[in-house]
Amino acid sequence: MILHRPRRNRKNQVVRNLVQETHLIVNDFIYPLFVSSEVKDKQEIPSMPGIFRFSPNALLREMEECLNLGLSAFALFPHIAEHLKDNSASESWNEDGLYLKTIKTIKEKFPEALIITDVAMDPYSSFGHDGVVENGEIVNDKTLEILAKMAIAQAQAGADIVAPSDMMDGRVGFIRKALDDKGFTNVSILAYTAKYASGFYGPFRDALDSAPKFGDKKTYQMNPANSREALRELELDTLEGADFVMVKPALAYLDIIRVFRDNSHLPIAAYNVSGEYAMVKAAGQKNWIDEKRVRDEILLSIKRAGADIILSYFAKEWAMDNC
Repeated sequence: MILHRPRRNRKNQVVRNLVQETHLIVNDFIYPLFVSSEVKDKQEIPSMPGIFRFSPNALLREMEECLNLGLSAFALFPHIAEHLKDNSASESWNEDGLYLKTIKTIKEKFPEALIITDVAMDPYSSFGHDGVVENGEIVNDKTLEILAKMAIAQAQAGADIVAPSDMMDGRVGFIRKALDDKGFTNVSILAYTAKYASGFYGPFRDALDSAPKFGDKKTYQMNPANSREALRELELDTLEGADFVMVKPALAYLDIIRVFRDNSHLPIAAYNVSGEYAMVKAAGQKNWIDEKRVRDEILLSIKRAGADIILSYFAKEWAMDNC
């Protein structure tokens, strides 16, 4: 009987490098950034150590640092003053508002930067929900009109990719038609295809002050117990014209990333969300784990599961350590 010795392929670092199956590169990452009119320079988010709300000018400095590291794709999220919020998210298409002006400025200063914009009502909503609220319910079809108006405004400002994160039914097709009708056929759609009603979003909602004012988001975000339902959402978003599809969160849904990879030829994105980031940072600060080692293990697991693209708050520090 032949004794098989797989350890021969692990015997030193050079051999391990030769046979390594999964690799991370800086081009795998999208870096989420927060812009705010409420801070003078930058303000660290307490539940997300190392992540900040930036003023528009500070944001440009941060992006320049990232571009110098080779990190060139950014997902931009707005922190909106409370008095500007309403049930129709009207601030989202205000040409003189924080978000659209910031997009324009970024594209003027850094035309090489890829800007992914968030198409969702919750940062602008007086209720903190992703849709129009009527009699305590989230109304789907009225929300689509607002999302389309928002996407067009973002495209006009210079967005390269719009990313509907709302989970309203039919929104990808509705937005695609609206963009095409306005001549924005080259603006891509990154669909939050399987966005689960997760407990991992808390620090992000702290960052934007966008937590729901009543109830929760379980009537539109997916049940964490379901995987077959994700395939239905994947089929629908593909048919409606999505250019990329995404799973959110990533770490607790690696099986869903793999399901997408096995059932789609579209690029697969995964969002390594704020709660996943915060857990690693908190444990690292306590010296309970080797923070960088755990960070890299998590990011590799997301790539290994089948993600082509990783949205992660670790993106900049990973680039600093590896570029």
